Amino acid sequence: MDRFTDRRIVVTGAGSGMGRAVALRLLREGGHVAALDLSAGGLADTAKVAADEGFANRLATATVDIADEAEVARVVAGALDTLGGLDVLVNAAGILRAAHTEECPLELWQQVIGTNLTGTFLVTRAALPALVASGRGVVVNFASTAAFAAHPYMAAYAASKGGIVAFTHTIALEYAKRGVRAVAVAPGGVDTPLVGGLAMPDDADPGFYRRLMPVGRGFASPDEIAGMVAAVASDDGAYVNGTTIHIDGGTHA
Repeated sequence: MDRFTDRRIVVTGAGSGMGRAVALRLLREGGHVAALDLSAGGLADTAKVAADEGFANRLATATVDIADEAEVARVVAGALDTLGGLDVLVNAAGILRAAHTEECPLELWQQVIGTNLTGTFLVTRAALPALVASGRGVVVNFASTAAFAAHPYMAAYAASKGGIVAFTHTIALEYAKRGVRAVAVAPGGVDTPLVGGLAMPDDADPGFYRRLMPVGRGFASPDEIAGMVAAVASDDGAYVNGTTIHIDGGTHA
């Protein structure tokens, strides 16, 4: 499939996990991608895969801290200049931290909210004029099933993802008449470094983990999430707007 031929795309969090999978999927479907991430090493690994598959000429990379307003403005402007405009924005960057809520330091809370929610806002705000100018702009924001079903020990993360859902639905309506669609995806358990590296409280109840597992199978792969993002961001998803799509293998059915 070449659903993204001549489409100009920015993907945050493209240095690993689901963000990398999305960037590579959209490259494979013909897109021109600016891959953004805090990790230069992660972006180098993404670029190597793209080069090995023959897509190096359609990939640009840049490091950015999406919680830094000035840095976001500078890096997004540079990406749009490189791409010559923008048709699709995928906000996949995010962090995950765990703690008992009564023991959660304000610094941790602000770090998670600042990266996940404020970062999504900052990148979207910087990209919206170009998406409007495109006439076919699409924003895909990464929420989580944590926004809808309890994920104990992850209050900051759940709050940030709930905010992303509300933000996405709001801009969908606000910009619908200006040719921009906005959709949130809410993955459940996905096999990523973010999840694999999560440090839970020592006394965390293991029963909480089991209730987050998909029905009849293990965690999803990042590529399975990327496939849904590609469908939503392409013309195949042209009538999908202002909603949140759960990708959780039936965990919360």
